[in-house]
Amino acid sequence: MPRKSGFSFSWKRALGISGAKTRLSRNIGIPLTRSGLERKVGRGMTTGCGVWVVLRVVVMGVVVVAVRVVGG
Repeated sequence: MPRKSGFSFSWKRALGISGAKTRLSRNIGIPLTRSGLERKVGRGMTTGCGVWVVLRVVVMGVVVVAVRVVGG
């Protein structure tokens, strides 16, 4: 498949949704992407603080679901 060249358009970037999600993620310290969330949970599991990790995972899950519902 040939590589696409030229102009590409993202309605989420045009409306500022991508930037807002990035700012929110940095402010709350919780990544909003699946891979970022998995990395953060993985790092938490290696530190050995199980209860804190479970609590953070629940909070992260709620935040991710809320952002996906609001963000489209």
